[in-house]
Amino acid sequence: MSGRRSPVPYLSELFSLEGRVAVVTGGSSGIGRAIAGALARAGAQVVVVARREAELAATVRELEGHGCRAAAVSADLGSRAGVAAAAEGAAAVFGEPDILVSAAAVNLRPPMDELGEDVWDATMAVNLDAPFLLGQRFGPAMAGRGFGRLIHIASQQAFRASVTSGAYGVSKAGLVALARSQAEAWSGRGVTANTLVPGFVMTPLNARLSSDPAAVKALAERTMTGRNGLPGDFAGAAVFLASASAGYVTGQSIFVDGGFSAH
Repeated sequence: MSGRRSPVPYLSELFSLEGRVAVVTGGSSGIGRAIAGALARAGAQVVVVARREAELAATVRELEGHGCRAAAVSADLGSRAGVAAAAEGAAAVFGEPDILVSAAAVNLRPPMDELGEDVWDATMAVNLDAPFLLGQRFGPAMAGRGFGRLIHIASQQAFRASVTSGAYGVSKAGLVALARSQAEAWSGRGVTANTLVPGFVMTPLNARLSSDPAAVKALAERTMTGRNGLPGDFAGAAVFLASASAGYVTGQSIFVDGGFSAH
């Protein structure tokens, strides 16, 4: 055993994010927060973008407690002006990002008969327009440098309608298509674009279903693992997609759902 080499240098070569800058929208809660923490602990300097300043501050304190470099930008991604301000604020902290994770979302689910233009517009603005605009802001520069990672958080509703998918499902399906379009445009210059697809995860975004014990139990029973997801389940997948080792993975939807979609 004394002659055996440590696997740590090899793992670092595959997955280390040292020297990288990451921007994570929706990074102060739920899946976004777990991903922000994972990227930071893998070595990236992370800028967390969200609305609530108290949650942002708590997230940054947590990351700094792990010895990470992190910062927060408070922004409302519901308007184009807000997205532009968020982008400039994020880039001003550690420099232009190498990694962009779009996890911010709104989850408004009125019945289709009652779905009005206000809910449609609000949903598309945050869930689809903001990732597109941020990609347009950062993607070409990533391509110019020869490295970039665009990671979007999609949904089961991007592929199948359930629990009143409404505008939410449409926005998430658009996000899957956006990743493919970004991959087509920039992968030849070192920028990959992919989506992570959760199953049911107990986060504030899913408060409506989380408050129904029977629904939570039924959703867990639909998986192959026998449980619903946790934010931490996305840490490894996010670090993989953000790393150099995933340079040949692009335009894909990777399901992190306990087998929910394959059941």
